[in-house]
Amino acid sequence: MRRETSQIIEGGPVAAPSVIPVNRPGLGIALLIGALGFFTLMDAAAKHLGTGYHPAQVVWARFVVNAALLALIFRARLPRLIRARQPGLQLARALMQLATVILFFWAIRHIGLAEAAALTDLNPVLITLGAALFLGEKLGPRRLIGIAVSFVGAMIIIRPGAGVFEPAALLALAAAFTYAGGALLTRAVRFDSTATSLIWSALVGSIVTSLALPFVWTPIEVQDLWAFVACGALGTVGQALLIRAFSMAEAGTLAPFGYLGLIFSSIWGWLFFDQLPDRWTISGALVIVAAGLYVWAREHRAAAKSEPIQ
Repeated sequence: MRRETSQIIEGGPVAAPSVIPVNRPGLGIALLIGALGFFTLMDAAAKHLGTGYHPAQVVWARFVVNAALLALIFRARLPRLIRARQPGLQLARALMQLATVILFFWAIRHIGLAEAAALTDLNPVLITLGAALFLGEKLGPRRLIGIAVSFVGAMIIIRPGAGVFEPAALLALAAAFTYAGGALLTRAVRFDSTATSLIWSALVGSIVTSLALPFVWTPIEVQDLWAFVACGALGTVGQALLIRAFSMAEAGTLAPFGYLGLIFSSIWGWLFFDQLPDRWTISGALVIVAAGLYVWAREHRAAAKSEPIQ
């Protein structure tokens, strides 16, 4: 039987949906790949802006443009769409997403896109760990090995004590944790419409960042307006695709394909900033990817054995 995400940290079974969600893993994977393409382009625009503007201002623009676009698209339906089946989970999910964007935008101000993406690629293994801790799935020795090896890969990239350690790398590492939490919560709120989840993310992000804006505001140059708008527009499309992906397929199915984000980030870093990952980043990334794929393969095999004979 297909395993469903039925419990979450703040409590109890998810309410039975009025409409059973579609299980189309192929389409879910395609949507995730599209989301990664848009998100990594958003990151490139944010890195461009990071040289002249505070990261909090860039994050504010990302969510405010998002909210404005959604208001134009849904208009009169907003009061109905904002009603969520699980508002507490929607709020938690929106805060996790906001934290991920803040941490990652701050990190890429100081380190390359590929390095930051490699560190956040811990998230597939962390999703597996989160499913064990919060969703009641078994945490066996092989999962623990995969988690430990992935952190070894992260240490290869960060190289603490080697004289080349950049503190901003810890921000990207923290973003992997918040992204994993957001991914699990996205799966948990899949009974809400995509529009509802998008609206919650945009409103929470806009409200929280607007509170900080007066302390970090820098007048926006006309030549930078396109990048601010691009951050919001690309983030909106990417988030819509991500939500649809997790409504079509389980988190464990989608997790290994998250590594494609590293490829996208490496391409944009090379094209736009003339940055290529060094041998340590490549080596650490390969260790992280190998650990994640190992955990995924074990999960896939265990799930296949538990399937009833049809």
